[in-house]
Amino acid sequence: MPEPDPLAAYADLDLDRTARRGYPEAVYCSGKTTEQLVGIAAALRDRPELTSLFTRASKEQAAALLNELPGAHHDAEARMIAWPGEPPEPTGGLVAVLAAGTSDLPVAREAQLTARYLGRPVELVADVGVAGLHRVLGRLELLRRARAVVVAAGMDGALPSVVAGLVRAPVIALPTSVGYGASFGGVAALLTMLNACAPGVAVVNIDNGYGAGHLAAQIAEPV
Repeated sequence: MPEPDPLAAYADLDLDRTARRGYPEAVYCSGKTTEQLVGIAAALRDRPELTSLFTRASKEQAAALLNELPGAHHDAEARMIAWPGEPPEPTGGLVAVLAAGTSDLPVAREAQLTARYLGRPVELVADVGVAGLHRVLGRLELLRRARAVVVAAGMDGALPSVVAGLVRAPVIALPTSVGYGASFGGVAALLTMLNACAPGVAVVNIDNGYGAGHLAAQIAEPV
């Protein structure tokens, strides 16, 4: 009898997702043991045609994954590991990712790397929050070239509405948990974005950079 697959005790990898949907499955690391992640990585190691993203990896998890996947790309700020380490050749339209403030960068970086490893050209613009509108107005040429725009913002979460009033591309509003006490861990920004008066704004969950980057990559697919 064949040896039982130890992976089956905790994971059933969707290896056909790329063929079915055009994009591979991602591995959410938070809540998984290091041993489980190593087992998953070993199963994906010999499938370099599948771009594998490991999101929300702790420092210890990242070290174990990098040992199992030599040459993988690790972004400590975004807490993401990509295998293979070299992103695919970019195709399709430009994805612009905006971070309202420097504190929003980890979530914005997660969105940026997701869209890039899913095959899109991406440009990241940092520190363009509404407290200084001249900063985002100074990047209009870039924003108006983009096929999709991800806007990561905490505090009052107002930036996506401003951007959506300036560009024709869909805007993906990405609330972050950045802010003082009454921001309620990003709930204030989330509600502001859900109530955006500018049309063409879609909203993902708090700190969900992966979801925002994935949606942007789908919107900016080659035509």
